[in-house]
Amino acid sequence: MNFLNFKNLKTYFFLFVIPLLFSACESDIDIKKEAEPIRLKVGMEKRVAQDNEFAWDLFKQVLDNTKEANTFISPLSVSIALGMTWNGADGKTKSEMESTLKMSGMSEKEINEYYQIMQNSLVKIDPSTKLNIANSIWYKEGYPIYKSFLDVNKEYFNAEVSALDFSNPKSLDIINNWCSEKTNGLIKDPLDRIPADAIMYLINAIYFKGIWSSEFKENDTSEKDFVSSSGKTNKVDMMQQEQTFNYFEDDKAQYLDMPYGNKAFSMTVILPKQKNTIESYLKDFDMDEWNRIVENLSPREVKVYFPKFKVQSKLELQDVLSIMGMPLAFDTEADFSRMSEGDLLISRIIHSTYCDVNEKGTEAAAVTVVEVGVTSMPLENPVFNANRPFIFIIREKSTGVILFMGKMGEVEKY
Repeated sequence: MNFLNFKNLKTYFFLFVIPLLFSACESDIDIKKEAEPIRLKVGMEKRVAQDNEFAWDLFKQVLDNTKEANTFISPLSVSIALGMTWNGADGKTKSEMESTLKMSGMSEKEINEYYQIMQNSLVKIDPSTKLNIANSIWYKEGYPIYKSFLDVNKEYFNAEVSALDFSNPKSLDIINNWCSEKTNGLIKDPLDRIPADAIMYLINAIYFKGIWSSEFKENDTSEKDFVSSSGKTNKVDMMQQEQTFNYFEDDKAQYLDMPYGNKAFSMTVILPKQKNTIESYLKDFDMDEWNRIVENLSPREVKVYFPKFKVQSKLELQDVLSIMGMPLAFDTEADFSRMSEGDLLISRIIHSTYCDVNEKGTEAAAVTVVEVGVTSMPLENPVFNANRPFIFIIREKSTGVILFMGKMGEVEKY
């Protein structure tokens, strides 16, 4: 059997934020009954593929720009927050956002309907997995925001809309408390200040808590070596189990898919072979390669070694998204004329995330804040031993939509 060794953990997660009201007790839910696939409207499968292409582009660009050992992001959260903002863009600003978000070939209504259906469906597909996605818009009291802009985001994104006195220090607490509440306390203070030129915040928050379909036994967890991306070896709490998982291997990496709950959601782990670094593995990685991996995953008895870890991150994404193709949105020449008659631009995009992986499962959260301001394969059973750097992706399997993505280059004792 093969165990998964993680020696180097460097994590980048892409999260799309979704609110969920979880009312059933886990003990009352039959997680052995596999989920029914999410049914999308004709043509929406293309939008999922576009969203995932954006996810991988964002992930790779964040890795190139941050150079941190571990980073966690939610591309879905970023996509949803930018989707709300896009409803207020026009002209070249709108075109650049569409190109960056891979929105080609669909009408505005179809794109908004995609976000609506996807968010509503994701939170319902697995009663044993807690998934909350929430959206909100906070604007400066008295500033003339178009009702049509607010209404479309209320209708398709279920956005809560509130006017606040931004000069009152309590407004910062109100916004941060909303973020904390929607992420079960995992993301407490994503916003550090409200600048004088800020007139609006568009926020997406996501909370995910999934229990492994096959849990690791705590008694089997032991100290083992993890070799980080820097070459340093340190002791980590390594979980282990031998079980049937979807698995695939080629000359570049091992691929393991560990499901949660009723198997609607899973964590797909990419463990490059020891001759490869994460960076060299991702150099020519594209959507065709991702699709090839997913299509080749098949049931196999695997001995898995996987480290317990926690990772959190806070990034500003203006530079990353500018490089990806939407610089005008951050420029004084930005066109957000469908949002307000004023001259507006995106001044900051703050992305805060958290992830905890242990024997029971995974708890993760992300908040994306868009700040708008005024312009001024082997023969024997494989061993998957994650004792070196790896990539992990949390996805919904029937549609393929990616919720979170991570890269772990270093792991400390849990």
